Amino acid sequence: MDLLTRRGFLAEASRMAAVAAPAAMTAEEHAGANAGEQHAVLFDSTRCIGCRSCELACNEANELGRTTEEIFAGAGAEDASALAANTFTYVTRHEVAGQAVFGKVQCMHCLEPACASSCPVGALEKTAEGPVVWHGDLCLGCRYCMVACPFLVPRFEWNSLNPRIRKCEMCATRQAEGERPACVAACPTGALQSGTRDELLQEARRRIREQPRQYVHHIYGEREAGGTNLLHLAGQPFDLLGYRTDLSDRSYRSYTRPAMRTIPYVVNGLGLALGVVAWVSHRRQVQDGADEHAAEGRSET
Repeated sequence: MDLLTRRGFLAEASRMAAVAAPAAMTAEEHAGANAGEQHAVLFDSTRCIGCRSCELACNEANELGRTTEEIFAGAGAEDASALAANTFTYVTRHEVAGQAVFGKVQCMHCLEPACASSCPVGALEKTAEGPVVWHGDLCLGCRYCMVACPFLVPRFEWNSLNPRIRKCEMCATRQAEGERPACVAACPTGALQSGTRDELLQEARRRIREQPRQYVHHIYGEREAGGTNLLHLAGQPFDLLGYRTDLSDRSYRSYTRPAMRTIPYVVNGLGLALGVVAWVSHRRQVQDGADEHAAEGRSET
């Protein structure tokens, strides 16, 4: 610090603050900019027969360790409570008008995910390709993501000595290699389809338009919580299939963006202020030392 002038120190600190603040906002600020081109999955409840092939394939692809008996034992679950650290996706079963109908629960891969926004260290990342992935080398285990997610998806390995946050990552590695997500590839009835978000929205609208009596005239995930990359079609009202229907069209990130935007400036401003205090304190110590040395010199003479 003694080699740095006061003017030079202030100039360098100001430059660093100006550069760091906008950079901290860019990634999430523009997370949905290429939304239409992102990887997405369409689930059509009217085509689902509840065979659980998707669960079996997910279990194998992600090495989750569930047995076939365990997968079929909980076939009556009706909501997201069936998700677990070793259960990334789950087919729910419902009796509606005397018929069995099915829903699907897993990570929705939001365009602006609340889990990633709430993570203080960036352990959850919304990738440019669409999937929301978890970085274990960064995770603190704070579990803010579990609280923030409106779909109650991330799960914590409570019984592990080295616990992780676990959830569906839309087979991001498989898709990067040109393969479909495991659940999509395993579905025998075409209830699951993968593609870009724009392609799947167009396909969903086509089905509703051509078979208006077969479908609820709504694509779940098109707007919920700001939009998601897991889209749903159904022949019965979504609330009867266990879906949350009380969500705003705004992303949860949009509610916190004004406050979060100021954080980099506050942090850098605080750093600048502390740096100035340290510099002044150091200069004072140097001056005091010089004064004592001069006084000792006079006393010796």
